Amino acid sequence: MTKDKVLIFDTTLRDGEQSPGATMTHDEKLEIAELLDEMGVDIIEAGFPIASEGDFKAVSDIARLAKNSTICGLSRANFKDIDRCWEAVKHATSPRIHTFIGTSPLHRDIPGLTMDEMAERIHECVTHARNLCDNVQWSSMDATRTEWDFLKRTVDIAIKAGATTINIPDTVGYTEPVESADLIKRLIAEVDNADTVVFSTHCHNDLGMATANSLAAVAGGARQIECTINGLGERAGNTALEEVVMAMKVRSDILPFATEIDTTKIMSISRRVATVSGFPVQFNKAIVGKNAFAHESGIHQDGMLKNRETFEVMKPEDVGLAGTSLPLGKHSGRAALRDKLTKLGFEMGDNQLKDVFVRFKDLADRKKEVFDDDLIALVQQNSAVEDRLKLVSLRVVCGTEGPQEADMVMEIDGEQVETKATGDGPVDATFNAVKALFQHAARLQVYQVNAVTEGTDAQATVSVRMEEDGKIATGTSADTDTVVASAKAYINALNRLIVRREKSAPGEDTKTVSYKDA
Repeated sequence: MTKDKVLIFDTTLRDGEQSPGATMTHDEKLEIAELLDEMGVDIIEAGFPIASEGDFKAVSDIARLAKNSTICGLSRANFKDIDRCWEAVKHATSPRIHTFIGTSPLHRDIPGLTMDEMAERIHECVTHARNLCDNVQWSSMDATRTEWDFLKRTVDIAIKAGATTINIPDTVGYTEPVESADLIKRLIAEVDNADTVVFSTHCHNDLGMATANSLAAVAGGARQIECTINGLGERAGNTALEEVVMAMKVRSDILPFATEIDTTKIMSISRRVATVSGFPVQFNKAIVGKNAFAHESGIHQDGMLKNRETFEVMKPEDVGLAGTSLPLGKHSGRAALRDKLTKLGFEMGDNQLKDVFVRFKDLADRKKEVFDDDLIALVQQNSAVEDRLKLVSLRVVCGTEGPQEADMVMEIDGEQVETKATGDGPVDATFNAVKALFQHAARLQVYQVNAVTEGTDAQATVSVRMEEDGKIATGTSADTDTVVASAKAYINALNRLIVRREKSAPGEDTKTVSYKDA
């Protein structure tokens, strides 16, 4: 059976980054884009150029750096957005302009356009975009809740105006698989010149059906899937790239479609996106979760020992995981650590390895055995571009009566300062000590602790999310001492906020652009 090519359109850097708290730095965006490019992603939606100077620069730099992927920018339905988008993507070997407008009754009310006015706007904007770029994608936002006659009319207008890709988004995760497939089939069958464009699907996961809806749309005739790494995205997220790609690979008997994705790079990029976004992958997440290839039940373990196909429909090696393990301890060397990290899906340069190796040795001195999850936690500890704040020492006094006390020494811009603070518990006392040494107005939004491994010497991974003047930063750290990990994560988040505050242009982190400006 001949396999049709399905294009993979990754929007981790645009739709994924719009998740509250998932904002990435400029360098992190370039790093993720490079990984996506190497992975074989067909189209990378690098950002929303009009949203901020930071977004514009990121899209522009990614356009210059990409070697294989088409680089796409998003724009609303107005000439100013489209022109700005073109300025950002035009440097790419293969640029694309992606323009959209909401077509459902609810979304038409936002800009206050009648159906006829909206139809005219679509014609003008797609025509303008096509005059700038040969590769134009048009999206009917909230297409799955748009009246059929009007949806058909707008798609027909976009095609006649020069769009080369027609995207049919399920913007609020409202549709279901049969409906998703039927909608694409009907458009292909009834819209004029449907055979001259690629139909695309963009599904959100509000009802937990994003992957199923995307695959159903492909079965209905769509040949582009818009998705993100780890399913990152607004609200409940988007279609997960790893899920649709592996579903088509594993079930090629009923899904005779092919992609250009190198699936052995999936685990590596999944973990890197989790780190830079501050959004950890749930343990039972399909394909990339910690437990995706773990078996604890006796029946399952017995079956795996006899034939792993009894309980695994794909090989861990297919997504970049090793099938064997190499125990590590305090006597292990750098070569063994690099080999283990590679098998766990982490490719890193010499400087990165050097940093992880120092922390690995420190951990190995405190633990009898360093587990895979301990290493993952070490690698995923993020740091700000400039560590103006550093924890030097921390001593916490706990008692059954009265407030807890924290004695802290920090280094601020190279100068050591110290203080003693109290609080309602050791972590609260520690955070109060940080505030006393470095006064700030940042508000703690999320404080989360996870045990990495079992036992009293287990590492704890702490994630802290903070907000200041609309800017959000996430800090993470791991340590066998939960309070120390908390202090480091809190300081790490502050460092990232400092960088964002001092280096960002005004409004750079603002990802929401009002329809009133259209």
